Amino acid sequence: MCCDTVNRGLAYGDGKIFLQQSDTVLTALDAKTGKRVWSVQNGDPKLGMTNTSSPIVVKDNVLTGISGGEFGVRGFLAAYNTRTGKLAWKGYSMGPDSDTLINSSSTTTWENGKVTPVGADSSIKTWKGDQWKIGGGTTWGWYSYDPKLNLVYYGSGNPSTWNPVQRPGDNKWSMSLWARDADTGAVKWVYQMTPHDEWDFDGINETVLVDQEVKGKMHKTIVHFDRNGFGYTLDRETGELLVAEKFDKSVNWATHVDMNTGRPQVVSKYSTEQNGEDTNTEGVCPAALGSKNQQPVSYSPQTGLFYVSGNHLCMNYEPFAVDYKAGQPYVGATLTMMPAGADVMTGQPDGTSNLGQFTAYDAKTGKIAWSNKEQFSVWSGSVATAGGVVFYGTLEGYLKAVDAKSGKELYKFKTPSGIIGNVNTWKYNGKQYVGVLSGIGGWAGIGIAAGLDTGKDDSNSEGLGAVGAYRSLNSYTKLGGTFTVFALPN
Repeated sequence: MCCDTVNRGLAYGDGKIFLQQSDTVLTALDAKTGKRVWSVQNGDPKLGMTNTSSPIVVKDNVLTGISGGEFGVRGFLAAYNTRTGKLAWKGYSMGPDSDTLINSSSTTTWENGKVTPVGADSSIKTWKGDQWKIGGGTTWGWYSYDPKLNLVYYGSGNPSTWNPVQRPGDNKWSMSLWARDADTGAVKWVYQMTPHDEWDFDGINETVLVDQEVKGKMHKTIVHFDRNGFGYTLDRETGELLVAEKFDKSVNWATHVDMNTGRPQVVSKYSTEQNGEDTNTEGVCPAALGSKNQQPVSYSPQTGLFYVSGNHLCMNYEPFAVDYKAGQPYVGATLTMMPAGADVMTGQPDGTSNLGQFTAYDAKTGKIAWSNKEQFSVWSGSVATAGGVVFYGTLEGYLKAVDAKSGKELYKFKTPSGIIGNVNTWKYNGKQYVGVLSGIGGWAGIGIAAGLDTGKDDSNSEGLGAVGAYRSLNSYTKLGGTFTVFALPN
């Protein structure tokens, strides 16, 4: 598996707990007894397929994706009947329209300043030959559902291989936001954020559904903070692109998103393809970890702000030729990461080496309200409360509470291990609680998990990627798995 043996959560519905296992088996358990009701093989591990996603129950179906983009897996979203486990529909990220469930005349995308039909075989014509069959675009993240529109939303991941020279074209529909009919899987609209991805900027981050006023008009919006460093706001009913702005000012691979075409304007200096194979493209921001990875954002209707757990890293990226072999890594690039070294609020060098930040962002305008620096990437999800407080965790193991309007730190507590879990809050017997699971792991913590982190601050470790950037993490936290619960005073 790529990037540690992680699991992103369970789903509940129809009296069952749905567990997506790493070997791609989707299992339904009786919620009261734990007894296995049914299970289904969602993919073929012999082809490099795994699964780390959190399924979602929508009406009579449970939806799940697939992982393995670094093994040449072709991504899809599948729906299974909650009672029987029978496949209801499956929509691929790339391939002929019959596979993607795209209708050439009714499925739309954002082009020329308006929503436009995608046309016939919109995916295949953007790939060379049969490359789409091993094209990536996996769906290992999160899924959202609007019951009034009956649409499911999610993002597809990076194209395979990481070497862009070997896959000319836009590589649709990797790196895209999708809206599918929940009953049939038919695609209502699709928007590609990073055409012909050259940096492993996965597009799977969560999609948040919020009704808000943008440019003087109320919209049912979908908000997505992509690894590429841009925050996107679209009308979730039509697919109209409303806002696309950087939420980390160190982002340099593109100057901006052209709002007419919807395409990022790539800076030649940071194009890994233009610099060529076996050439180290230096100083690309963000790193492949992204300005934000899979850690979910939170939203406060009181402030109208989104709270983003983020990374603050750049990278050197070198693509090389690679051959596809079923079940074997199909990456084709090496990279090293380093701190961005720029103040996120001013964009000016400040000499610090913060690897992370926690940012408040207005998705109606694309403006950063405030941002707090963190020594390491903020790898936990956050939660915003009606008390005007936002909670998040740090890789050193601190649970922090900050003021939702200003970002001022109000409280912090050192848990036994680094936090990559998502903070939660609930009420019981009239008292409010906040809980978080601490236990280091994932990409940022893989050095400790694999025993490679010596505790020495050696951020120039060649070939170790994230491990090199996080060498000193072992000095601050250890492996572990502890659920810590806090009671809030009445």
